[in-house]
Amino acid sequence: KVRKAVIPAAGLGTRFLPATKAVPKEMLPLVDTPSIQLVVEEAVRAGLTDILIITARGKGAIEDHFDRSPELEALLESRGKYDELKQIRALSDLAQIHTVRQHEALGLGHAVAVAEAHVAGEPFAVLLGDDLIHPSVPLLREMLRVHERYGRSVLAAQEVSRSEISAYGAITPEMIEENLAKVRSVVEKPPADEAPSNLAAIGRYVFTPEIFDALRQTKPGHGGEIQLTDAINLLAQEQAVYAFTFEHGRYDAGNKLDYLKATVELAIEREDVGPTFSTWLADFVQRKKLV
Repeated sequence: KVRKAVIPAAGLGTRFLPATKAVPKEMLPLVDTPSIQLVVEEAVRAGLTDILIITARGKGAIEDHFDRSPELEALLESRGKYDELKQIRALSDLAQIHTVRQHEALGLGHAVAVAEAHVAGEPFAVLLGDDLIHPSVPLLREMLRVHERYGRSVLAAQEVSRSEISAYGAITPEMIEENLAKVRSVVEKPPADEAPSNLAAIGRYVFTPEIFDALRQTKPGHGGEIQLTDAINLLAQEQAVYAFTFEHGRYDAGNKLDYLKATVELAIEREDVGPTFSTWLADFVQRKKLV
């Protein structure tokens, strides 16, 4: 049974400069919740209770977020803010959260390789913080079920437009049932006219520990980095790798437009701000139409 999750969070977040010059991109909030908290909560909902976050220099705010804060807790208690106190204390109780640093920015594959000692020969999940999955979509749970059935690695996959595939790992699939394919190959960020399909690997994975052997064999690829996609392609030549396809509920939080969409949708669904915000938003759209 998969118990562990790895969350790479060592990237520079250049797509959100200048905000990410001093603030880790994973701490940018959707309303009032940092994106990395949403990713951790997704892992916990899927039953993963041992979580390793791969950080880097300047990412101390991530560790602090999931740590206890006695001074803040005492202040909230003294002021009778018990709801806020409960929220803050719950963060440190979400799961067993560990951190380790990636000392050099050598790519996503290298970041995952840093987790080998912690994983300790067990199968594990990888969740990328740039891809946010709506809480109502049980994507990771479904992927874990596929892993339990076949005992092999599983990728999340989603169809994108042909013009967008050059931003993803493009999969050559062999469909074996609805929503499930065997991965024949996967190539990192191919030109649109050379992509084997428009089925893109999305940032959720369940890996067998053999991925680390594949990572050791992987040479620097696209951008001069150790690409996780290249290691998956090597692994797929040695043992079966599956792609679980899904359609809805994903936001690319590294994309400013998708980040705004996620913020609006999650805000509207909340009981505290949703009704008022929905009314204001409808009025705002109407006013803009009239201008």
